[in-house]
Amino acid sequence: MASLLIAIIYMAFISLGLPDSLLGSAWPVMYAELNVPLSYMGIVSMIIALGTIFSSLASDFLTRKLGAGSVTAISVFMTAAALYGFSAADSFAALCLIAVPYGLGAGAVDAALNNYVALHFSSKHMSWLHCFWGVGASVSPYIMGFCLTSGLGWQKGYFSVSVIQIILTAVLFISLPLWKKPAEKTEENGRNTVGLKGAFKIKGVPYVMAAFFCYCALESTAGLWASSYLNEYRGTSEETAAMFASLFYFGITLGRFACGFISEKAGDKRLIRIGVCTAAAGILMILLPLKTDIFALAGLVAAGIGCAPVYPSIIHSTPANFGKENSQSIIGIQMACAYTGTTLMPTFFGVLADNLGIFLYPAYLLVFVLILGAMSELLNRATSSSKKM
Repeated sequence: MASLLIAIIYMAFISLGLPDSLLGSAWPVMYAELNVPLSYMGIVSMIIALGTIFSSLASDFLTRKLGAGSVTAISVFMTAAALYGFSAADSFAALCLIAVPYGLGAGAVDAALNNYVALHFSSKHMSWLHCFWGVGASVSPYIMGFCLTSGLGWQKGYFSVSVIQIILTAVLFISLPLWKKPAEKTEENGRNTVGLKGAFKIKGVPYVMAAFFCYCALESTAGLWASSYLNEYRGTSEETAAMFASLFYFGITLGRFACGFISEKAGDKRLIRIGVCTAAAGILMILLPLKTDIFALAGLVAAGIGCAPVYPSIIHSTPANFGKENSQSIIGIQMACAYTGTTLMPTFFGVLADNLGIFLYPAYLLVFVLILGAMSELLNRATSSSKKM
């Protein structure tokens, strides 16, 4: 039964990634058909992000009331319904309205699933599951691209992905009895839990919030602005810049797959240190003032590989750092910080690039990786001292 459940959770992580890259791949066609400015994608993205932040913070309450399995199934259903709604939308106002359940479903399932895996499965599964998220995020643009190039339109692209999500929803609802573990029942009853407000007061929580914010700011800014930096500042061809920007994400996916084989022996703290140091080394390679692009391109891939273990390892270490009874509240807070960093910091860099220059790209990334490293070490000290008390 346990092997069947983990297989279903792997499918759920694919479903997590499926909607994430659809809007960006479809928007060049969508905005023209809807007769709105190109920049309006930011409005839709912001609404989705606000929904994810809110539902992430509510995940502890929802999981204790409904259970991780039910929250996952209901949330995937909400994203499936939202994707179908996008496929039928004929106005920008309709997209904004449908973006609300889109974000609410995404945030709740992310927090609930990550906490369930952190509590019940080994660190290797956390690495591999986040690798499968990358599979979902990589597959959906191909589906959308096929629909666009085949003349089916962006509506059919959203409809196709919604069908996949509906099938996954059915599987999740059928699998609900598998999620009812004795340990989970204790957690869902909220026994000895501090709740969301109390979680903010636990020693070390501000450090993990800052670490998560910085990590997601680093990853999202690095991926979104890599191509522009390479092309506009270093003069790399558009094709090469686009290829190495995608290799940054490939480095993350490949790195998470590889980390699954060593995570149990290395441990979460060591993996985070290795990841931060590797990412910092990669960013320093990008920063080198050399005429050749070889070091910058290699540094981008190295930064992706360095990013790979950080996110899964921080999440997986949460029950050990703060107690199993508090992990859902704290992972919900972590998810909210993640979405905030992902939403705001790449946009802020865009403002800096417009006013000061895109040459700041590696320096901007270096700031986040250094703060990430400092916060993770402060977190280690805080949680180590609290365990001794």
